[in-house]
Amino acid sequence: MTDTILKVANVSKRFGGLQALSDVGIEIKRGQVYGLIGPNGAGKTTFFNVLTGLYTPDSGSFELAGKPYTPTAVHEVAKAGIARTFQNIRLFAEMTALENVMVGRHVRTHSGLIGAVLRTPGFKREEAEITERARELLEYVGIAKFADFKSRTLSYGDQRRLEIARALATDPQLIALDEPAAGMNATEKVLLRELIDRIRKDNRTILLIEHDVKLVMGLCDRVTVLDYGKQLSSGTPAEVQSDPKVIEAYLGTGGA
Repeated sequence: MTDTILKVANVSKRFGGLQALSDVGIEIKRGQVYGLIGPNGAGKTTFFNVLTGLYTPDSGSFELAGKPYTPTAVHEVAKAGIARTFQNIRLFAEMTALENVMVGRHVRTHSGLIGAVLRTPGFKREEAEITERARELLEYVGIAKFADFKSRTLSYGDQRRLEIARALATDPQLIALDEPAAGMNATEKVLLRELIDRIRKDNRTILLIEHDVKLVMGLCDRVTVLDYGKQLSSGTPAEVQSDPKVIEAYLGTGGA
């Protein structure tokens, strides 16, 4: 089993006259929390969208757990083993928290349409397993008591936790979190950090886009900084924080 979960090399993406990404590459080891930071417009979300099948790269190579990987479509990316959350929460508002997590879990089902229509014994058994696993994940992220609440009724911070539970339900090799702390108050950020740290300790691997530099530097094992679509610096948080190019382009500006 390879220690490298994700290896991306020479990824470029252009939108008309805008070069959004230029030869960007990262390598994430199993069990790491890997941060991706940079000023607004640096290319962070574009990179996430390329990685998770929303955009098609103009060039680049991808490996997931040592095997070639082509991010062509969102559902195929989930099957391959990458789950993501979004900067703008994307839950099924009229479904319960439990049902939202069950939707994520269905990526790993085997019964198929015929089994669902005929409600075969295999389908019923699988649905029971999915329900049980979904409840376990709600407990894991700390919102089990809201299992039967519609997701739109949950607080902002709990909706973020629900998104993470739904991502975990796909049994991903890599969890990609797009600004999970955006809009959170100080207390919610502390709870989020504890959850991410718990996920890491359970030997899961996380790629994190985040504007909160303090959160990133205190949580991540390694960090890559993008600026105008180019890779400005990569290393440990201490190395990145002391890089003069980073200080000038991002950290020294006083915010995201």
